Amino acid sequence: MSSVEEFRTEVRAWLRANLTGEFASLRGRGGPGREHEAFAERLAWERHMAGAGWTCVGWPKEYGGRGASLEQQVAFHEEYALADAPARVNHIGEQLLGPTLIAFGTPEQRERFLAPIVAVQELWCQGYSEPDAGSDLANVRTRAQPDGGEWVVTGQKIWTSLAHESDWCFVVARTGPGSTRHAGLSYLLVPLDQPGVEVRPITQLTGTCEFNEVFFDGARTPAQNIVGAPGEGWKVAMATLGFERGVSTLGQQVGFRRELEAVIDLAKRNGAARDPLIRDRVARAWTGLETIRFNALRMLEGVTAGAPGPEASIGKIFWATWHRELGELAMDVCGADGMLAAGEPYDLTDWQRLFLFSRSDTIYAGSNEIQRNIIAERVLGLPREARP
Repeated sequence: MSSVEEFRTEVRAWLRANLTGEFASLRGRGGPGREHEAFAERLAWERHMAGAGWTCVGWPKEYGGRGASLEQQVAFHEEYALADAPARVNHIGEQLLGPTLIAFGTPEQRERFLAPIVAVQELWCQGYSEPDAGSDLANVRTRAQPDGGEWVVTGQKIWTSLAHESDWCFVVARTGPGSTRHAGLSYLLVPLDQPGVEVRPITQLTGTCEFNEVFFDGARTPAQNIVGAPGEGWKVAMATLGFERGVSTLGQQVGFRRELEAVIDLAKRNGAARDPLIRDRVARAWTGLETIRFNALRMLEGVTAGAPGPEASIGKIFWATWHRELGELAMDVCGADGMLAAGEPYDLTDWQRLFLFSRSDTIYAGSNEIQRNIIAERVLGLPREARP
């Protein structure tokens, strides 16, 4: 048995033994559009994982991880999803900030911040998007100024996932006076529990509040909480996005496959499968999911250190579009029943929640339109789109 197979067997056995008792009811809980479900219980579950050494498995051992190979990380995320284990509450810290600090942070930053992420004692959110700088991230207007050994942050972030549950936020802010676009940005680590920070949840189409507005009005963070040099924020922020689209997406695809299989089962039960157009769309959904998986494996092949390359944008635009179309297919398979709420006053079925929340897939983390521009201009080297 290879080391990867042994590792997969170990993961599977641990999950089978531990998703029991008080944690048994957490199977399938949480996830996009459902982050409100059993949050405290999922936090307890993840701290239980930490106690057994199953958080940050891909991090180097010297930073508290298991030093798992890329293939072992793929196995972990696939087995976690196959076990229908609850959605992770520490994803942003573990998969985004942690690898960023390992790649760009100072020894002092790694010592201060990595251990609490491994132990799931500090939760993080991502302060990128703003009202006028969503997909066009380079238009950031939040500012940070040095003052007596601290950075003073003023501005607004929006669509900040799980900010209402987080302790810290990594913030892209403009620190270069008079700078524009990509220049003059810095990447700051800002505590949220302080005067000058206000978090306002945003109610979404699903009736839940996973996203938030975050207002900074003179919030402060120590001067040493800058990742990279002042003005290097764009480079660090793009590396974080690369990590976001890394190995954990393989587990995401297991969830996608489960959703597709459920749609197929529904179509067989309610007769929608007799419609040749529905059958054609199901077939295209299946081949699309296979394409997503193979593209993800291609992207990850050979990536053993540092940040993934810009080709990660291909995967994001593909899976986001696929998942949105799956939501549309699910509603068409439901037929007229898809128009009825599950209960009062706004209790949604799983299909309705999938349809509504997947509308955001092609918007957050860079809209499809922006992703196409990135692929065209930065990956393929095509001429820049005309701007006014």
